Amino acid sequence: MLGVSQGLAGLALPAGARHGTDMNRRYPELSPNSAMPELRARIDALDAQLVALLAERSALIDEAARIKLREKLPARIDSRVEEVAANARRLAGKHGLDPDLAERLWRLMMEHFIAQEDRVLSARPE
Repeated sequence: MLGVSQGLAGLALPAGARHGTDMNRRYPELSPNSAMPELRARIDALDAQLVALLAERSALIDEAARIKLREKLPARIDSRVEEVAANARRLAGKHGLDPDLAERLWRLMMEHFIAQEDRVLSARPE
């Protein structure tokens, strides 16, 4: 099972790319008729949707943690982790996305959300 830091190592940036955001970064000069600004705007819009969906998923995880607390369930349920990873692979293949990438992303995301649930469950009185 990949931990969060191990999962990040598996998602290395391309050669020459840098981690973090650098608002002063200079891009190569684009020709006046370049399609890149429009494409970048579409990518930025998709990124905004992805972040909103992740925030929604995070709220659902908080709800799941409260149910697990009440029902005395563990944060990590391995059979569910494997089910979600397999589903991510299946959906990726259906949509033309690399299933390996989808699985790595989902496993990283699940590790984060399991840790989020663990924080709620750690408050559980024994």
